[in-house]
Amino acid sequence: MKRILITGASGFIGSFIVEEALKQGYTVWAGMRATSSKRYLQHKDLRFIELDFSNIERLQTQLQAQKDNYGSFDYIVHCAGATKCRDKDEFDNVNYHQTVNFVEILKTLDMVPRQFIYISTLSVFGPIRENDYLPIREDDTPQPNTAYGESKLKTELYLQRQLDFPYVLLRPTGVYGPREADYYLMAKSIDKHIDFSVGYKRQDLTFVYVKDVVQAIFAAINQNVVRRAYFLSDGNVYSSRDFSDLIQKEMNKSFVLRIKCPLFILKIVSLLAEKSAQLSGKASTLNSDKYKIMKQRNWQCDIAPAQDELGYQPKYDLKKGVAETIDWYKNEGWL
Repeated sequence: MKRILITGASGFIGSFIVEEALKQGYTVWAGMRATSSKRYLQHKDLRFIELDFSNIERLQTQLQAQKDNYGSFDYIVHCAGATKCRDKDEFDNVNYHQTVNFVEILKTLDMVPRQFIYISTLSVFGPIRENDYLPIREDDTPQPNTAYGESKLKTELYLQRQLDFPYVLLRPTGVYGPREADYYLMAKSIDKHIDFSVGYKRQDLTFVYVKDVVQAIFAAINQNVVRRAYFLSDGNVYSSRDFSDLIQKEMNKSFVLRIKCPLFILKIVSLLAEKSAQLSGKASTLNSDKYKIMKQRNWQCDIAPAQDELGYQPKYDLKKGVAETIDWYKNEGWL
């Protein structure tokens, strides 16, 4: 049986990767911190490995013990990382430096897998092609304008510099689905009959359902691709109202108050929220990074390479994905 390690296994995307790996018959190790929740990791055949990415010596000891007792991993899906941090240094530490340490230890211990699949983000390219609204392509020059996107790009460039290292970079656009907390805030707002949007200029949005991200991961494994990067979306382009309209329909809300906020007001509120969070020592959902993400007008991306090389075919458009997500929120008591 092929052995696969999934880091960040207790998270939103990671927990879905774990489920699919088990379904496909892999021997699965869920990599996580000692304090992480196992709420969605209850399968009896699942194995756990504690990985302390913040401590190089401890991480090397943990991986050496894994090798001594069970051998190396055939595949690694590196999903661990941070999407919300207090400042740029924290993003760099978690998303870049900790990944570099992880890879260097794998090389030192002769534990490099057949494929190292890194979950990156479309945000590594930043707000480009906003004049012509054409899909972002892999040969475009990345211009990230968020600390999150910059940290992910630095990691991508590091992996690409490693000679013969079998990386696969997956760059999903906005990922949504059951267990996800950020898009849930929109559903929670609409449940209270309020829809909040920003900016007045055209905005082309793209989304990808979490199960389609998982589909792409195992398609990459099955096709044995290495040293390649792929964008992931559902293949459609949406307006800023489409997501909220579908949520409103699924929740049977007859009336929703639409509030459109000018970008300059959002910027002020975001900076104040970020400053308050820094003073309290916590990360804020609303911050300067989030402002730049909400400000970006073009989120189109070219998924043709993933379709042609991996056989990736999104099974969820936004209508189907929102319906399944809202149904889960209701059944779990989130709404």
